[in-house]
Amino acid sequence: MTDVTVNIDRLCRELEQLATFSDAEPPAVTRVLYTEPDLKSRRYLKRLCVEAGLAVREDAIGNLFARWVGSDPKAAVVGTGSHTDAIPFSGRYDGTVGVYGGLEAIRSLHAAGFRPRRSIELLMFTSEEPTRFSLGCVGSRALCGALPPDKLADLRDKDDQRLKEVRKAAGFRGDLADVRLSEDYYSAFVELHIEQGPILEREDIPIGVVTAIAAPSAMRVTVDGEGGHAGAVLMPSRKDALCAAAEIILAVEAAAKSTGSPDTVGTTGGCRVHPGSVNAVPARVVLDIDVRDVRLEPRDQVVRAIQTTCDDVSRRRGVNAVAEILNADPPATMATLIVAAAEDACTTLGLQSKRLVSRAYHDSLYMARLCDVGMIFIPCRNGVSHRPDEYAAPEAMKRGVEVLALTLAQLSTG
Repeated sequence: MTDVTVNIDRLCRELEQLATFSDAEPPAVTRVLYTEPDLKSRRYLKRLCVEAGLAVREDAIGNLFARWVGSDPKAAVVGTGSHTDAIPFSGRYDGTVGVYGGLEAIRSLHAAGFRPRRSIELLMFTSEEPTRFSLGCVGSRALCGALPPDKLADLRDKDDQRLKEVRKAAGFRGDLADVRLSEDYYSAFVELHIEQGPILEREDIPIGVVTAIAAPSAMRVTVDGEGGHAGAVLMPSRKDALCAAAEIILAVEAAAKSTGSPDTVGTTGGCRVHPGSVNAVPARVVLDIDVRDVRLEPRDQVVRAIQTTCDDVSRRRGVNAVAEILNADPPATMATLIVAAAEDACTTLGLQSKRLVSRAYHDSLYMARLCDVGMIFIPCRNGVSHRPDEYAAPEAMKRGVEVLALTLAQLSTG
């Protein structure tokens, strides 16, 4: 297949329409799981998939599957896709390029007269972002069995609503045990995504072929001190939870810098202070910490350093700092045959490519527990993501969809 024609104007129109389903004023996008903007975006995607002649179904939590049936319907499927939920005040390209670009790749192959042996399926994952339930990749975790039905049902949002209730209120029924896919469901899965980093743009390379996805670890540190009046509690007797937390925050940064690995990152992205008043000594602080690396040892070295710091700070400051590991997922290595297929597609199209590591995690991290996985990156302006000024140029998206289409074609004939 070399004559695939991508309708980039159509893709741009669809992404523009999708961006209108939002709880934020443009150009920002906010689309949180099971809210009205999320449900509107689902209805829009389903309509486009039906118009494209795809067979559409949704599972009990809203993972959406749209299948182009191949000549061998019983063969394991080739999948592509990403997510359309968006964190508050973000942009319009994160995840969405992989969903709508995947749909455009299927339409382009169909228009070119290609007929797959293996069915090709577009998959829109539920809740890749951790916005509602403080856990990322809910849909893909459930699909691969990393999140069992009982824990899935009991996920709670900030209003203490459980997933099992809110998904029903949003119109999703069925047994949560049926969400998990069999290990022979997919033969391969390929995700198209903006890079969310500056390398491709900086080096003027149109395509990134991902070789590995970093292993994320999420931690929550709770620091309990003693509150009191800001004027009445003198400094020598204070057990200020926020001062103790400040030491832990700086220790996260120092530990991430000390591993010797260029891929280690540590971020304290959340800090909740109680009672949160200017004239009260902080009594409790809760920190949300993210640690990542493409290798386990440097990442786990940082996790251990944070735990040690908590013990040390507790002893010296007379507080109680407890570190809880919420999840610690293994990294994922992309399948050699998919890396090769993507690079073959680039060669066919005359496009330069570069092998990259994904330091952001994606649903493909969990799909790698089910099947061979690959990712294709396209440049985004200044490497910016999760902001209203997030931007991928039409030509960049067009090239990415072309590479995806040829990759899917090769994988679906095997």
